[in-house]
Amino acid sequence: MTLSCDVAIIGAGTAGMAAYRAARVHTDQVLLIEAAHYGTTCARVGCMPSKLLIAAAEAAEAVRESHRFGVQAEPPRIDGRAVMQRVRSERDRFVGFVLETVHGWPEATRVFGRARFTGPGVLEVDGQRIQARSVVIATGSHPAVPAGWRERLGARLLVNDDVFDWVDLPRSLAVVGAGVIGLELALALHKLGVRVRLFARGERVGPLTDPELQALSRQLFADELPLTLRAADLDPVLDGDEVVIGGERFDVLLCAAGRQPNLDGLGLEALALPHDARGHPLIDRHTGQWGGGPVFIAGDVASDRPLLHEAADAGRIAGDNAARWPDVHRRPRRAPLAIVFSEPQIAIAGATHAELVAAGQAFDTGRVSFADQGRSRVMLVNRGGLHVYAERSSGRLLGAEMIGPAAEHLGHLLAWSVQRGDTVQQMLDCPFYHPVIEEGLRTALRQLSSDLHLPQPPIETCLDCDTAAEVGN
Repeated sequence: MTLSCDVAIIGAGTAGMAAYRAARVHTDQVLLIEAAHYGTTCARVGCMPSKLLIAAAEAAEAVRESHRFGVQAEPPRIDGRAVMQRVRSERDRFVGFVLETVHGWPEATRVFGRARFTGPGVLEVDGQRIQARSVVIATGSHPAVPAGWRERLGARLLVNDDVFDWVDLPRSLAVVGAGVIGLELALALHKLGVRVRLFARGERVGPLTDPELQALSRQLFADELPLTLRAADLDPVLDGDEVVIGGERFDVLLCAAGRQPNLDGLGLEALALPHDARGHPLIDRHTGQWGGGPVFIAGDVASDRPLLHEAADAGRIAGDNAARWPDVHRRPRRAPLAIVFSEPQIAIAGATHAELVAAGQAFDTGRVSFADQGRSRVMLVNRGGLHVYAERSSGRLLGAEMIGPAAEHLGHLLAWSVQRGDTVQQMLDCPFYHPVIEEGLRTALRQLSSDLHLPQPPIETCLDCDTAAEVGN
């Protein structure tokens, strides 16, 4: 027996669920196919449980640092079992909300099993044949692990998916990979009393691309926890019950060396789909279309900005166009926004420094250090810096990179300005309260405005601009 549908969606994560909702606006003939479990990477093993762990770490750090404000407290006693109990309990609650949503959809639209293409528009799911007018691939990604490490280290090798099922905290942990996942978990566990060393394969720590800010991030994070850079030839071994790496011994090793798309086993060889030089799917991110036919792709599997809000947007676009096929619509995408919940935090809004340089864009940079920024000093979080980039010819904000306090909030303000097409002057015309951390952004914008050498607007329309020339006339 063959099932027929207008749209088949492979994967029930953030992108797949968004694609399902979008497709169902146009047709009831939608099948959502899942091989492992319903739910999202974010809720199960990603952004939500990691923030629960980070919140516990921040609570411990607040107690530990209270003496700097003249408030005396006993050193915190970390109850690892209680920490992980809350992480697991709240994680399960978030996952439960997702499951309620999926199980609220008609059972006839859900198929559980592993899908693979046997030809264009034809899928096999555990022996069941499905004919689909269009297909959305939203199968997500999985942690990348160097060859041989699993065989060599066995249960002493972990990926971030494993961390949130811990019953207790380990005594010591080696973290390999200084990207977002590795950095967040290493810092959180360090503050929770775990002996941690973070190994970075190169010199970059975190996602910042601006050379000045990357150097600053290396310095700040090296002050926070043991850090080994340029560790490209790591060769961990198991000695008894311990992992030996970089000359140190640890209870376990957490591999956070990136993620890979879940494309194996899908039978894609039965389709003629284009790839780039690195083997990644060549997709149109404004339509979700992979190639010229009725195959669409969305979420982490596309290796395109692996973030929840991006996956949700991509899923919505892919699902909408899959249901409309062959009437494909190009849809706008939001300004890039990425945040790292480290300490200090990191934010990237709009174009990165590296992207602007690679594009040959003529731009100027406004800078501010938070070392002497008023509110930051009051709160004893006066570390880091912010760089804002504007187009030299127009003063339009192009992007920003930041490491410092309240980056998760400043990042949003900056991304909104980039998306609106605000100029530096328009941003300066907005109100800034005193004393707030946002005043640091104003400092950077004022410097940038001065460096741009653009014509001053009329004094009647500009409160925060240089009126000296007009006064002198």
